[in-house]
Amino acid sequence: MKTYLNALNEVLETGTRRDDRTGVGTIGVFGMQQRYDLSRGFPAVTTKKLAWRAVVGELLWMIEGSGDERRLAEITHGTKDGTVTIWTPNALSSYWKPKAKYNGDLGRVYGVQWRHWRSIKEREPDGTFKDSFGSTYRRVDNHIQVQEVDQLTKLIEGIRTDPNGRRHILTAWNPGELNQMALPPCHCFAQFYVADGKLSCQMYQRSCDMFLGVPFNIASYSLLTHMIAHVCDLQVGEFVHVLGDAHIYLDHVEQVKEQLKRDPYPLARLWLNPDVKDITKFTMADIRLDGYESHPPILAKMAV
Repeated sequence: MKTYLNALNEVLETGTRRDDRTGVGTIGVFGMQQRYDLSRGFPAVTTKKLAWRAVVGELLWMIEGSGDERRLAEITHGTKDGTVTIWTPNALSSYWKPKAKYNGDLGRVYGVQWRHWRSIKEREPDGTFKDSFGSTYRRVDNHIQVQEVDQLTKLIEGIRTDPNGRRHILTAWNPGELNQMALPPCHCFAQFYVADGKLSCQMYQRSCDMFLGVPFNIASYSLLTHMIAHVCDLQVGEFVHVLGDAHIYLDHVEQVKEQLKRDPYPLARLWLNPDVKDITKFTMADIRLDGYESHPPILAKMAV
């Protein structure tokens, strides 16, 4: 994981200080890229402890297509009651709570967009709902119909049937629904690529919390790449991470300096249950990180 540590150090040493939405302030660099060869081991950060169970639980939650923070708690911890998740601060934030439809509602966040992307068609002057792509729509009233697109299913179908295609895209950035999300997506766009029987993923992340968030994001999309490769009978290639606003919060600087003093351990290996062939059927028990060794956690507050 020296790739990540080098990026962390670059932001710390060369970044520009700026104010930000949270009021904490950041040191940041705009525009970076890191590459992780997944065939050499799983890129789980070892210079501090990775919250692996939280990584797996959130990804399964997104694959399920849920926007319910209490459902995330249930997947990750086995219960909805008395448990905190990485999304709890967003679910309880003052700017979102007035919009929430129920306790735990996060709106149309990542998984909802992955599995239930919505497009709207208005009635044409001739009274029809035309669509040059032949899509079918659900009628809402006499003037509007709504279609839901399962991006994840279509992505996997496309990789299986047309591996050389250049349209293997998964997007969570829906401009028309940003105001219906507790948090607009930070990791907003991913493209998948097949060559020599190996699946690679390049993900664009607009906002990158280098200390708390980025190690989590690296693990999450590396895991997603493994899972998609697994159900498509492919090997894994690279995870390519493209970072937009790569920043360190000012109240994380000392923690970053502590982390950079530590030497990384060897990479762990990912195990996926070979009997699972449908990406929607994975459970926590079907995913394991073997041989993971890390330095102790370094605590820091998440900016909301």
